[in-house]
Amino acid sequence: MALLAALLAGVAAGAHAQERQHTLPADTLVRHALEQMGVSFSANNSLVLIHTGEEKFRAMFDAIRQARRYVHLEYFNFRNDSIGLALFQLLGEKAQEGVQVRALFDSFGNSSNDSPLRRRHIEAIRQTGVQVHEFDPIRFPWINHAYHRDHRKIVVIDGEVCFAGGMNVADYYIHGRPEYGEWRDMHMQLTGDVVAAYGQIFAGMWHKVTGETVHADSMTAASVVVPLTDTTATAGCKVIGVVDRRPHAESKAMRRAYVAAIDAAQSHIQIVNPYPTNVRSVRRALRRALKRGVRMEIMVSAKSDVPITPDVVALEMKKLARRGAEVYYNQTGFHHSKVMMVDSVFCTVGSTNLDARSFLFDYEVNSFILDAPTTQQLQDIFEADKANCVIFSADDYRRRFSFGHRAVGHVFSLFRGFM
Repeated sequence: MALLAALLAGVAAGAHAQERQHTLPADTLVRHALEQMGVSFSANNSLVLIHTGEEKFRAMFDAIRQARRYVHLEYFNFRNDSIGLALFQLLGEKAQEGVQVRALFDSFGNSSNDSPLRRRHIEAIRQTGVQVHEFDPIRFPWINHAYHRDHRKIVVIDGEVCFAGGMNVADYYIHGRPEYGEWRDMHMQLTGDVVAAYGQIFAGMWHKVTGETVHADSMTAASVVVPLTDTTATAGCKVIGVVDRRPHAESKAMRRAYVAAIDAAQSHIQIVNPYPTNVRSVRRALRRALKRGVRMEIMVSAKSDVPITPDVVALEMKKLARRGAEVYYNQTGFHHSKVMMVDSVFCTVGSTNLDARSFLFDYEVNSFILDAPTTQQLQDIFEADKANCVIFSADDYRRRFSFGHRAVGHVFSLFRGFM
């Protein structure tokens, strides 16, 4: 009897502890969870959301023009178009001024776009003094290089300002593409201690690719004009943690961070993502949230740059809609943004797609932003975008997708990691 009483007391204590945990706000819960994973948070940051390509490139170019010590760039791809050419011309000019310019791009990301940098372009860029290198060059047999791609988008200037998020370097962020219309995405300008975290991520990849160590004294701040101003009430004191996914080293970091964020939700989750095919742990977290009564809104794009992906996404959305999620199909161009807002108190913005490629294979980076004003800004954009969406229910799956598309969705859902 004494043993039974002790067991019952232990169960009751566990239940009370769980109840106390869920009385804490979602931002506190997710911070505790991420800190246990080794993620550090800083609290002296400013952040400006950038949701148009024109604004991103104008601000980034302005900041690069002010560089005095270094410009570090890490991208999935630099498209060989008007923006790419203008960027490398500017970088060459800064290199001639004595600024250290280091640029990385992913070999697969480069070769898979329809306007890649060729050998002659890369050599011409190097002639201007820009140090540009290719991560994991695609070589025969290609399958050896198919898995771990560098999908990050980072620019760090003099340790003072960082641009990061979902946008590569391409003029379709400004002009759109004929087959999609406008190309939507989300980016950030960051200042404060969080910049050093992004700088260290770049330095690690630079060492991996070149063997060269970027010395600590070159990472310190200099005087740079910050193009965009954080006008929110929390400017200068935003709490931000950076989650960096590195294959083999921190391979589970991103999916654990998303699971922690979803599990922290108590009232409302809003997601915008172009490829939300998910992995098992994230899928289960979303289902747990729906089961405990969290309102879930997911916005996906009706158009996609990967032909098969919409059929796989539709199958996943059908399953979530059947469990109570509100699914919106955005009709305006290609919505490539990668954001999530939780309980109106924190959000995440970065390069991570909600698919197996981002969660299991690629190098990715996201900021987890424990800031209500920034979260509200993203929610306002989400609400405005609803005007250009159609609701998708589980019953719509058969009406909107033919037998052939449904079959493709079922078959290719088995190969999510390669999409």
